[in-house]
Amino acid sequence: MTDAENAARKQRGRPFRKGRSGNPSGEAKGTRHKATMAVQALLEGEAEALTRKCIDLAKAGDGTALRLCMERLAPAMKSRAVQLPMPPIDTADDVLKAQAATIGAMAKGHITPDEAATIAGVLEAKRKAIETADLEQRLTAVETSVGVKR
Repeated sequence: MTDAENAARKQRGRPFRKGRSGNPSGEAKGTRHKATMAVQALLEGEAEALTRKCIDLAKAGDGTALRLCMERLAPAMKSRAVQLPMPPIDTADDVLKAQAATIGAMAKGHITPDEAATIAGVLEAKRKAIETADLEQRLTAVETSVGVKR
């Protein structure tokens, strides 16, 4: 199928309506999958014995069992709260200053490169918001000066 044929097929389809499910008669939120319920039924009453066996295997040197136990005792951190002194961010120049502060904190080892990348993403979103608001103000000023009504 060519790109043109594919585009035409998509245009003939029904549009997605915001806020309306594609399957309104689907399962309710929170409904558990049949396989999940079957596993839970099989494990019911066995959790203590299975946990004890896993601990015993881990103590005997089984690497997989040891990893399972350690993941329960000390789960991997998803993210942490980062406190970083930042200047007020009201202009695009302020975003540059905040980026510099972020890079400096990363260079000093106060935050990880992943945390710096996350902060940079937030700052980029702020920059775009500032830019959009600035363009809106400029457009309004131009429209007012030429007498265009919205």
